[in-house]
Amino acid sequence: MAPKHPPTPLSGGNHKALAKELGRARGMTTILAAQSAEARAEGEALIRRADKLLCESWNERMWADGGPIDPSPTIDQAVNGGYSWLQIECSRCKAARDVDLAALIRPSTTFVHDLASRLRCRKCAKAGKRPAAILLQLSHRARHPDPET
Repeated sequence: MAPKHPPTPLSGGNHKALAKELGRARGMTTILAAQSAEARAEGEALIRRADKLLCESWNERMWADGGPIDPSPTIDQAVNGGYSWLQIECSRCKAARDVDLAALIRPSTTFVHDLASRLRCRKCAKAGKRPAAILLQLSHRARHPDPET
C-alpha cells in the first residue's frame, strides 16, 4: 500500500481534521501490530503442533514398518516438535544410543532418515569397524545416557 502524503492544509479547521486523522492512523498502527504479533504467535504454535504430529506419525510408521521410513521429518521439524533425541542401535553390536539432534553438526534441513547411513557406533569404531546405525524412533528426552560425554 502506498504511503499517504496529505497536502498541508491552509486553514485551521483543515489542520485540526488532518491532525485528528493522523492520530487515528497512528492508533491503528499499534492495534494492527498487536494483531500481527498475536497471529504470528498462533501460527508458530500451529507449526509446532504440526511438527509434533509429524514426528509422532513417523514414530508410528517406524514401529509398524521398521527401517528408516521416507519421508521423515527434518532435524529442524523434529526439534521444533519437541522430539530432539533420536534413538539408534548399532547394526553390529546392538548397542543402544541416543543422539541429540540439536547438537548435530548437520544442516537443519537434513531428513532424519538420511542420518541412518551417517551415524556410526563409537564402540565398534574403536574396534576398527564402521557399521551403520539402525534408527529406532524420535523421543522427547534421552533414555540411554551417553557415558562418553
